[in-house]
Formats: sequence, structure tokens, C-alpha cells
Amino acid sequence: MAENSVGKSLPRIDAVDKVTGKTLYSGDLARRGMLFMKILFAERPHARVKNIRTDKAEGAEGVVAVYTAKDVPVNEYGLQIKDQPVLCGPGSEKPYTDLVRFVGDQVAVVVAQTEAQAEAAVKLIEVEYEDLPILSNSKAALRPDAPILHPDRGDSNICVHYKIRKGDVDEAFAKADVIVEGEYQTPVQEHAYLQPEAGLSYIDEEGRIVIEAAGQWTHADREAIAHSLGLPDEMIRVIYPAIGGAFGGREDMSVQIVLALATWKLQRPVKIIWSRRESMIGHGKRHASTLNAKWGATKDGKLVAAEIEMIADGGAYMYTSNKVLGNAAITSSGPYFIPNIKTDVYGVYTNNVPGAAFRGFGAPQALFMAEMQMDKLAEKLGMDPVEFRLKNALRDGDTLGVGTPVPPTPSIVQCIEAARDKIKWKKSQNKKVKGKKDSSPVLRGRGFAAGFKNVGFSFGYQENCWSKVEIHGNGEMERVVIHQAGADVGQGLHTVMVQMAAQVLGIPENIIEVRGSDSAKQGNSGSASASRLTFMAGNSMKGAAEAALEKWKNEERPAIAEYKYLAPRTTPFNHDTGHSMPNFSYSYVAQAAEVEVDTETGFVRVLKIVSADDVGKAINPDQVTGQIEGAVVQAHGYAILEDFKTKDGRVLTDQLSTYLIPTIWDIPEKVESVIVEIPDPNGPWGARGLGELPMLPTAPAIAAAIHDATGVWIDEFPFTPERVLRALGKLS
Repeated sequence: MAENSVGKSLPRIDAVDKVTGKTLYSGDLARRGMLFMKILFAERPHARVKNIRTDKAEGAEGVVAVYTAKDVPVNEYGLQIKDQPVLCGPGSEKPYTDLVRFVGDQVAVVVAQTEAQAEAAVKLIEVEYEDLPILSNSKAALRPDAPILHPDRGDSNICVHYKIRKGDVDEAFAKADVIVEGEYQTPVQEHAYLQPEAGLSYIDEEGRIVIEAAGQWTHADREAIAHSLGLPDEMIRVIYPAIGGAFGGREDMSVQIVLALATWKLQRPVKIIWSRRESMIGHGKRHASTLNAKWGATKDGKLVAAEIEMIADGGAYMYTSNKVLGNAAITSSGPYFIPNIKTDVYGVYTNNVPGAAFRGFGAPQALFMAEMQMDKLAEKLGMDPVEFRLKNALRDGDTLGVGTPVPPTPSIVQCIEAARDKIKWKKSQNKKVKGKKDSSPVLRGRGFAAGFKNVGFSFGYQENCWSKVEIHGNGEMERVVIHQAGADVGQGLHTVMVQMAAQVLGIPENIIEVRGSDSAKQGNSGSASASRLTFMAGNSMKGAAEAALEKWKNEERPAIAEYKYLAPRTTPFNHDTGHSMPNFSYSYVAQAAEVEVDTETGFVRVLKIVSADDVGKAINPDQVTGQIEGAVVQAHGYAILEDFKTKDGRVLTDQLSTYLIPTIWDIPEKVESVIVEIPDPNGPWGARGLGELPMLPTAPAIAAAIHDATGVWIDEFPFTPERVLRALGKLS
């Protein structure tokens, strides 16, 4: 038997090829005779396309075809609801597809012999627009006189409304000794993955339309493409090459449908690569939100009530707003037991870039509010904020806001204690930096925050995941092939799948081959989202390996087995109360931050983040540490630096030269990862999901540290120098 593979820091199986440049990403792909595509984007937030003239473009040098709305058989798509045209313009049977609703709507595509020819021809397309009133503010979109952006979806711009009603908040507030009210603003965030949207489409040997492009769920991509082309799913094949980051931003379509359309009509390979600007205006972002909260506690530090309203900017189309905001509703009361809760969460259509899935999926916004409320209550009560959290942390048998008990083994207490102990927590106010003169404007502070998030899909969806294992050899296992369609978006899924198969089969990892992400050759494994793949794919891989091993022991050669794992059932929100068992598992996190604040410049320097994350079981500890460090850096950018600006629906920060993400000079000086392992009873070897966890509490932890240093609360981020100086009263 081989040594244990689970729990070992096996090197990433794709590492060498990636660092040597051997790995091919979507933009690296090529086929003989391929053509090149460019897209005409609307570049305006709200308008009706009256007419499109393509004759000049069609006659331009090298142009093979130009496609508009009239060429799309079923001109609609959308991961949750089909409310977005593939191409905006006249000629579709479905009403309102002649409307553009944000700057990144696609109006036409040009296919030419070269990329330069396609780019030149796009500029020759003449579009007659009738500009319409712009809704760029979610609160304005709620006004009774606001123009309705989706008339076919009702007489309101509200695309989502979730309610949670638990207990009697009015009665509880009347008995509360301390009440804190606040309004909080959270910003848009750009995914900023290294690899922009790109893809190659062609016809394979069986006559299927193949799309090789980065995504997060091959089978969902296939279904969307087939629907828009009016073709059976089997006619579409989706393959994922190497994926240069995703973070939720590749859950929704970008280039896939128009690539498939062109290849279907031309029977030729077609390639496209978006520029960074096209990527930044063309794909969804983290939802901006406004949160109003009123929380109450007793003088001995027990939470008694929370009243919450969240208004999130859904942008032009649904994307995953319904799921993101459902998760925000669940997490808005934090990882704490609160007996009385009233929550209203709204998603609102606007003419901004759509709100989309992004690492944390609604929880970072909700938890910023929740953790700020916790700190302010602790301060008002004269309690240490860590002790206050421990006093109210969820424990076995406690009910969530949705009224049902938290799933087994809640571990928020252990995470809080681990982060507290690692940073040697001791609350202190307004400390000058050691070694600096008394007149130094630089102050140091510490802050603390916690969070939790679901593992897997929610609200009644029957979570499932498929895997297949083949064992080849005669007397002994000589080669093992594992099949898993779950997307490796850079998180190292394929490596941990190898480790899990090796563990079950008792073999060395180096005889295992991975076959991944090809919708024609694999069953449905679900999305690389919801921190679900280690849990879901892990259970299905474990099941397939165990079944194949049993066949091997019974002398089957080769021994081949498939397995579909079904997770415990969940239930949907009750429409009026939110009462539900929305998730079968949660993961928990606590973080402590140490910062310096220059009170003359407003600059916030993050010295240290301690992140204690319960992963149930670290299948690959080095990969766990990498995920924590990467998420903390991304969350640090969200909290301190990244400032996505728009005006009247137009994106002002549409390049990485204007939308600044952290560099090596900006990131926290030290990230200390504390791996907590409280096994989940249903997880493979006890593992829980991790990918989103460290993103959740960073912003409120930094906000608390800024308050500790300066004595001021800043209820909106990013904590830019201007915002800090304004809070300090040094800017008007």
C-alpha cells in the first residue's frame, strides 16, 4: 500500500507545464484555416437599436461574415433566467431584444481572415440608436416613476426580493439594553483574472460544434449554447483548456455563443480574444450594495434582534443575482445565534454592468454589515469584540435566521479562538507606532471579524456530482485514469482528485492520469463555484474509486466504474418567512488584521492578516495555504485599493491602469494561515469547501483595525486615502 495521499502536500500536477509555458490556455489555441472574430459592443447604457447597416463591413477586406440579432435562432440566454439577448437588435421574434441595457451588450460580430481585418470591419458597422433614460442608481430604479428595464418581467425593476422573518423583532428591540443602527456601502469589484475571455470553435469528427473556452460548468455552457442556436445539446461539445482564473466571473456566457454561431454557419474554425477593456466592460462584477441595519443586545452581551435591509445593484440582467442575494440573506446575520430577525434583500435592475457571481457570492457584502454591527455593539457594551463574538457564536442546535438548526459541527467558535490565539489578541486603542516619535502621524490598530458560507448549491436543488475511474493492468494496477468534468480554474482541483483516488486505491499518484472538462466525454459534475468541488467531486471520486476497486478485486480487467454522488437534500425559502433548510453544510472563518494608518496622508498599510479557516480536512495543506493567501490578497484589494468607477452607466475604470489591483508592493506584509480541521460528517475524509472562505471577513477586520487606530468608523469601502481623510475630518 502506498503512503497516505490525503493530507499530503503533493506538488500541483499542472505546475511544471504552467511555469514552463507548455500549458495552453484559450488564447493559445489554433487550428488550420481558422478565422477571427471581433464583437461590436453597444458602448451605451440604454438604447433601442433602430437599425443596423452592415454592408460596408461585409465589403471590407478579408471579411467572411457579419452576424446580427436576426441571425440568432433563439436570441436569448441567461444562467438563471433567459433575460439577455445574444445580440441586441431588430429581427428577433422575442420582444425587447432590440434593447441594449448596458455598455457591454453585444450588437454584432464580424468574422474575417485576420484579427486586424475583423477589428477594422467592426468600426464600419453603422448602428442607429434611440437613446433611452438611464438608470444608474439602484435606489432610483426602485422609484415608482422609474423606467422599467425589463417590461416583459413585470412592472417593477426589482429582480429579486427575499424575506426572513424569525421571532418578533419589535418586541425584542423593546427589551434590548443596547441598540446600534448603521448604513453601509459595499463596492463593485472586477474579477481581474489574468486570462481575458477567449475561445476557439470548430466542427469535430462527429459533426459537433466544439467550443474551447474557459468556463466554470461545461454542461451548463453546453445547454446555453444549444438553446440559443436551437440545437439539441448533443450537437454542442464544450471543452475547457487551461483556465487562467475565474472567481465566479466565468459562470456567465461571454464569447461562447457567438463563436458557436459563426462556426455553425460557416463550418469553419473561429477564434476570438477579448482585449482587457472588452473584458472589463463585457463581463459581470461583484454586486454593489447598500445595507441598513438595526441590531440589539442585552447588557450581558447576548444578541436579541436584527433588522436588515439590503439593496443590491443587479445591473442589466439577472445573471446569478437570485442565488447571490439568497446567500447574502442567509449570511446577513453573521455566524451568530440571533433569536429575532427581520431581513429584506432586494436585487434591482439598472443600466450598470450586471452583478454576477464573485468569490464569496453575496457573503462579503452581508458580512461587512454584520461584523461592523458586532464591533459597534461590543464597543457600546464595553466588551471585547472577540469575547462578544464567542458569546454569540453558533453552536450545535442553534437556529439560523431561516429558522432551522445549523447543520452538524458548526466550528465558528474554534475558528475565532484559533485566530485570537495566533495573533495574541489584546485590544488596544490609538497606539503610536513603536520606535516613532510621539508626534508621528502613523497609528497602529487591530481588528477582528468572522464569517461563514454555504458549501454546495442551495435552496432545494438536488446537489449531485459525477466521476469515473478506470483501473488498467494485469496482476497489479499499472495505470489509472480518472474522469472529472469539474473545472480546474487554478485552484488545484485535479491535484486533489488524484490524491483522493490514490488514497482509495492505495497506489502512487504518478500512475494516475486525469481527463477533465469535456462535456462529450463526461457526466455532469456541476460548477466550480459555491466552494463545492472538493466536497462534491471528492465524494463522487471517492465513490467511483471504491466501486472500481471492488471490480478490480473481483478480477474485472480493466475495472471501470462511474459514481454519482447525491448530497443531503435542502429546501427552498418560504416566500413569506424565509423558513428553510437552505444548505447541507457550511464552512467557517475568523480573521484578525493589524494595520497602520497615516493620519496625514490617509494611507492604510495592512501589516498582517491572520486567517483561521475550517476546511474539515486539508486534503493538500500547501494548496489550502495557497488558497487562503490568494483570497486574502484579493479581499485586501477589495477593501483597500480597488475602486471601480462608473458615471451614468459608463465604465470609467475600464483598464488595469485605472482600476488598480494589488501588486507585490501593496499586499499585506504577512498572511498567517491557520488551518482548522473539524470534520464535516458528509465531506470526503471530513473535508469542507474552502475557496471562498478567506474572502469573507477581511474588509470588516480592516475596518475594525482602522477604528482601533483612529477612533473613527468608516462604513463604506474601499478605504482609500481620500475616504480615510474625510472620515478623520481632514477633507470636506
